[in-house]
Amino acid sequence: MNLTIDPISPDDAGEIMTVQRAAFVSEALIYGDADMPPLTQTLEQVRAEIAENSGWVARVDSRLVGVIRAVQDGDLLLIGRIAIAPDMQGEGIGRALLEATEKASSANEAELFTGSLSEANIRLYESCGYVETHRVPQGDGIEQVFLRKRLRS
Repeated sequence: MNLTIDPISPDDAGEIMTVQRAAFVSEALIYGDADMPPLTQTLEQVRAEIAENSGWVARVDSRLVGVIRAVQDGDLLLIGRIAIAPDMQGEGIGRALLEATEKASSANEAELFTGSLSEANIRLYESCGYVETHRVPQGDGIEQVFLRKRLRS
């Protein structure tokens, strides 16, 4: 697999939206709810989010297969919208995107979150060194699970 990781660009917005929607369909099925921002964002909203955040895209040959967005808030790197094309999940792309994001940041700590039913996501994050810090109930039996990782001392 010829995997490359590059900085995110507004020119990637259309491909990012396609990968994001494909990736989050499985999440919508898990939660029984298709009304989640990664599935309802418009192209203009994706472009604006890219402009306001840093991030990385993963490509296999010329195909965009993964994306991650992040924003640094003081000493904390907030990571979000990790999306991997469904046919490429389990190939180490999410891990490679997390590593690129962490290395590019000057933050001391990184934080991300996922839903409590997203067990594969939680396993990935924990295998990358993230530790659960707290859960926030969503009122429907589902919780947002927050995880953090120390990046530097």
